[in-house]
Amino acid sequence: MSTVLEEPQVAITSTAAPLPPPAERLVALDVFRGATIAGMLLVNNPGTWSAIYPPLEHAPWNGWTPTDLIFPFFLFIVGITTHLSLRKRPPNEMVPRIIRRGLMIVVVGLLLNAFPFFWWGKIAGVDHPSFWQRVLYRAEHLRFAGVLQRIGIAYMAAALLSLRSPQQ
Repeated sequence: MSTVLEEPQVAITSTAAPLPPPAERLVALDVFRGATIAGMLLVNNPGTWSAIYPPLEHAPWNGWTPTDLIFPFFLFIVGITTHLSLRKRPPNEMVPRIIRRGLMIVVVGLLLNAFPFFWWGKIAGVDHPSFWQRVLYRAEHLRFAGVLQRIGIAYMAAALLSLRSPQQ
């Protein structure tokens, strides 16, 4: 007769914390963001600038085209995603991060608008401009209210307002 030794059953317990549930995605917001980015690409690269399909051009001062909706749509997306991401974090430590991130967006916009940092064209009233005259001319004609600068300012305003709004 053979005897079989049975091993004692040991319960395995884990001291690790359970994994948090996966973050829920707003599919409608993702689709809207994708369509807005596709619209940005389309209006910035219409194929040929000599024959642009009229809805891909900006409207005169009175009126609008689908092109004129891209920037407001993008700012709407920035506002919604900002509120969704900030509602999970403690407000007191987010203010410096919000200001830093907003200012970084503004600085990147200024650097992109300033590039190249040297003006290669002619300068009115100066026959043979020096290097520093060309750099100064470029700085004087810098676009301070560019798209990224506006997004950075709108982000800071929306994020700071979102921190102060009642959470639901």
